[in-house]
Parts: sequence; C-alpha cells; structure tokens
Amino acid sequence: MTSIKVTPSGQACGASVTGVDLTQPLDAPQVADIRTAWLEHHVLSFPDQAMTDDDLERFTQYFGDFGHDPFFDPIEGRAHIAAIQRNADEKSPLFAENWHSDWSFQAHPPAGTCLMGITIPPVGGDTLFANQHAALDAMPPEMRAKYQGLTAIHSAQLAYAPDGAYGDKDEGRSMAIRPNESARKTQFHPLIRAHPETGRLGIFSCMGYIIGFEGMAQEDALPLLQQLYAWQSREEFIYRHKWQPNMLIMWDNRSVLHCATGGYEGHDRLLHRTTIAAYQV
Repeated sequence: MTSIKVTPSGQACGASVTGVDLTQPLDAPQVADIRTAWLEHHVLSFPDQAMTDDDLERFTQYFGDFGHDPFFDPIEGRAHIAAIQRNADEKSPLFAENWHSDWSFQAHPPAGTCLMGITIPPVGGDTLFANQHAALDAMPPEMRAKYQGLTAIHSAQLAYAPDGAYGDKDEGRSMAIRPNESARKTQFHPLIRAHPETGRLGIFSCMGYIIGFEGMAQEDALPLLQQLYAWQSREEFIYRHKWQPNMLIMWDNRSVLHCATGGYEGHDRLLHRTTIAAYQV
C-alpha cells in the first residue's frame, strides 16, 4: 500500500496526512505510522475522506476502545457517535468556545477525539488547539514553581450541571446535550504529568474543568488558575485548524487543549465525533 505523507502545519502543532484512504480498512503498518505522527504532532487532519459512520467507528478503534461520552446523546442508531451540530438560525451561545481537554473530569479521561466534517460552512468555524507540552517547556522557572506538584480538582459542574452553562436555562440548541447532577462529581489529576505513551511532560487541562487545587483555598487557587489559563492559550502555542468538507481530524487530549470559534452565522454546521478511550499500558 502507498505510504502515508505527513505535512506539518508549521504552527505550534498539527499536521496533514495524505496517501491513505480511510474509507477502507488499514493495515498494521499504516496504523502504526498514523499513531507515530499523532504522538509527534498531537493533531492530525485527513483531507478528502468521504467517510461513513461505519468508517469513522472503524478508524477510531484502531487507536483504542471507544471512550464514554457523558452529557451527550449519541446519534440515532449509533452508541458511540455524537453530532456536533449548529443550525444556521441558532441563537444559543457557541458550544465549546472555551479552552478544554475533553472529559478531563473522568477518572480515565479519553486519549483522543476524532471529528468528521460533514456540513462545513464556507466561512468561520475554525478549531483552535494549544500545545501543552510547548506551554510547559516555555514557562519561566519562577512561574513553573507555582504549579509544580499541584493536584488539580476536575469537575463538569460549570458546564453540565443543571445550573451550568449547558444546563436548564440553555435553550434553543440543536445539539443533544443532557445535563444532570452527576456533573458535580470531582476527580483528581496531577496538573503537570507525563504523557502515558511518550513520557513527555505537559500541562493537563485548564480552568473550567479544573475548579481548584487539592489542599488549597479557593481564593488562592483562582488567581493561579486564571494566570495559568492565560499562559496556556498564548498565540505561540496555538494551531488554527481550518475545516474542509469530508475532512477528519484526530487530536490527543493528553497533549493539547482545544476550543471552537464562530463566524459562520447563517450557515449550518455538522460534524460527527467519537472518543478514543484512555491508553492502557
């Protein structure tokens, strides 16, 4: 089979992959080459892939089991695919416009996320990614000393509790978001941790899903979280992904933050999403 071609974005992370047909089963060397590129570049895009939902599920499982997606209903007929959707006339706040790492509040957060572009507006809708290995590497020593050894408290409460951003008062949204009280649960993860496959140190998640630090008063934790959030999303750490129809992207939740952008008012937008479960040693 043709070997894949990996073209780096020239930005803080990200690469385009060509020379592979994701509508067909992949062989073991192809999967290994894609995983190697994924671990190096953290975000991969695959243009010109007219994938079905079956293709998307098959591709996802080359890299792990399906992750658990709380607070979303899957699309009809599928247990592991969610629709990231916004209708042309929708007035609700943009979904996922704050930086985050998917489901970092879980005990075993997903290794990655796959997103397939189906209906792509002609303008706007870029997805931003922030390289958290680069953010840590560039952090001044005196700043890093504030965060070294901290254990972060993660929770989905600000987003998915009934009184959260996507809670009971969130109306007129096309996405099948299902908030509930389980969002108030907390989970602890080291703020600075080694990537489970590469061993490279990075910052894991950010303010929003991180609501505090273990053993620290909230009035002390909040300024640290705000300072960290501003640092993590600096321009020099960001890759801006521009979508095309029939494009698949996959990203490493252990290495990057991401957020959505708007600018496509008056246009429908639809992507299908799967999650890749945590890497098991």
